[in-house]
Amino acid sequence: MNDKAVEAVWKALDKFNIELPSWGFANTGTRFGKFIQASAATTIEEKFSDAAQVHAATGACPTLALHVRWDLPKGLKDLPEVEKLVKRFAIRAGSINPNIFQNQEYKYGSIGNPDPAIRQMAIRHILECVAISDALGSRDISPWFADGSNYPGTQNIRKRIGYFGEGLREIHTALKPGQRLLLEYKPFEPAFYHTDIADWGMAFLLAKGAGPQAFVLVDTGHHYQAQNIEQIVAWLLHHKMIGGFHFNDRRYADDDLTLGSIDPYQVFRIFHEIKMFEWESQTTADIAYMVDQSHNLKGKIEAMIQTVCTAQELYARAVLVDHGRLAKLQQDCSLVDAEETLRGAFWLDVRPVVREWRKSRSLPEDPMLAFRSSGYLERVTRERSERNRGTSSSYA
Repeated sequence: MNDKAVEAVWKALDKFNIELPSWGFANTGTRFGKFIQASAATTIEEKFSDAAQVHAATGACPTLALHVRWDLPKGLKDLPEVEKLVKRFAIRAGSINPNIFQNQEYKYGSIGNPDPAIRQMAIRHILECVAISDALGSRDISPWFADGSNYPGTQNIRKRIGYFGEGLREIHTALKPGQRLLLEYKPFEPAFYHTDIADWGMAFLLAKGAGPQAFVLVDTGHHYQAQNIEQIVAWLLHHKMIGGFHFNDRRYADDDLTLGSIDPYQVFRIFHEIKMFEWESQTTADIAYMVDQSHNLKGKIEAMIQTVCTAQELYARAVLVDHGRLAKLQQDCSLVDAEETLRGAFWLDVRPVVREWRKSRSLPEDPMLAFRSSGYLERVTRERSERNRGTSSSYA
């Protein structure tokens, strides 16, 4: 690899930040129950502390996504505590995630609920999240809507489209300059007949209808089997409507697996579409890269480090695609040579270059080894094990 290529990778990694999810450090589980980890975070302070460990090891995670009602149960009243933690751990508050799916009132939906009082309840909560985001200097508000229905004929789908349009426009009017509303989509679960925002097209139309500060968020686990995610990314880039990613991997559905553990080539292809767009347009895509994973079997901090390191390596490979050569081969329909140009970058071993980048930035050359050698996991396991033993492992 020549000096010019190494320089390009280093510059790209300097700007490549990945947000961590607060909920990814806590005890979570499946629909059948929770699997308790003795070292799991039980407070927002512990979540900030764990996130700081990942950032120290990787140098790429300066922000922590917060989930209102989980992390700020008192809403705006919890801001002083969060602000103290931001200063203490040098980790900024990232995207603010509303909770419009857990309350009993949301059994039949939130903004799509037939009951106008419940729709307003959900809107008020999201507006509070906008205020929290503004107070913490966070840019993005990222609601995920579980709204939908399980049986044909039980809901008026068209009316619910209207409810969402009205509600999102009201929320958009409350956004401050610079804030963004990121709309996530998911084809199913927990709604199995119809989900109100089931795919990127629905999210695209709702975001467009809401206003110019609304964009689409792509969760890499929220697609049907074998769906071409990079094509979706290309469409959203073309229309300047992509706002961010939630990184994870999947084998069947929304599996929350570590990024690239199942299909690293797909993650590379997604990054390639972004880098190709930037090369063609000579602009930088304004995309928030975020992790959305809840690990029940892997150690939570180690899984986050693993995901971040994988993302850095796959991103570096995408940087090394010869975009000029590829563009000419595509134009000439030189299929084999074009594909090999892409595949050649994917198969490059970029780990030595990434290690040298870390060394030059006074970061651990081996983030996982550095974390394991720090003694942090053993210490917090001792401190938290008693509290975690008291955590219920059942959803029944």
